[in-house]
Amino acid sequence: MSFTAEVKEELARIEAAKACCARAELSALIRVEGALHFTGQGRVRLEIATETAPVARKVIKLLHGTYDLETELTVRRSVLHRSNNYLITVIDQPALQPALTEMGIIDRSYAPLYELPSRLVKKDCCAIAYLRGVFLGGGFVADPHGDFHFELTAESEPIAHDLVRLMARFDIHARVTQRRGAYTVYLKGAEPIVTFLALVGAHRALLRTEDVRILKEMRNDVNRLVNAETANLQKTAAAAAGQVAAVRAIERARGLESLPPALREIASLRLEYPEVSLRELGELADPPLSKSAVYHRIRRLEELAEEG
Repeated sequence: MSFTAEVKEELARIEAAKACCARAELSALIRVEGALHFTGQGRVRLEIATETAPVARKVIKLLHGTYDLETELTVRRSVLHRSNNYLITVIDQPALQPALTEMGIIDRSYAPLYELPSRLVKKDCCAIAYLRGVFLGGGFVADPHGDFHFELTAESEPIAHDLVRLMARFDIHARVTQRRGAYTVYLKGAEPIVTFLALVGAHRALLRTEDVRILKEMRNDVNRLVNAETANLQKTAAAAAGQVAAVRAIERARGLESLPPALREIASLRLEYPEVSLRELGELADPPLSKSAVYHRIRRLEELAEEG
């Protein structure tokens, strides 16, 4: 089961506490996955298709419980995807047109509406239910072990921007993109995705995402430390090699015996311990020297090497 399917299964179990929230959630599901078929003489048929069984059960429960609508369920097997497809049909019946009008899907003249009615999401609880319904209908969230990515499908550009504004109400900053004529609302990065999951009630998915995010951050921190330490070691090794070369040059040109005792001691230690840092070199001196003192003596040796 994909991570998206796991999230949808968890969200499908949430029951709206109020009738207004159930109406908002059902409206979102119909808008994303529903199709209206007008047969003339004021007759209309609603079809809702989904590949997720828990979502199909949720839709049927909302249709029955909120508007007492009769439904038909057809289960079709996709040979290509090796999965079931669930088609929920709501035949024309007296309660259907008023229900679609109340949910902001059509107006009283049966004309489709392409914007989200503000009255439907006026309350925060209804706005949250609507967002939950949109995700159940056409949401995608990548497995947190990979890249953090999240999308919501929107049937039109106005609806897409309505969703962006709706999410902004809860400090979730989304963007809109268009692909092959369809509009998508997307989130990038773990933080807004986690915030959305918490908002709509996907707490198990939230905990899993947080666990993976913390693990990723720890790995990144360790990698940064290792890379920094490796760079420091390489820098120290390169510097030490240059210092050994300078001492060898002095040894060939004039001999180390010609050096003052302080410089001769550091030169000899550097030849004996070519891999250690300046701090460690100072600890080997007698008496021990500070890193600064060793640095100045090494610099003097390098200057003498350059002078020949």
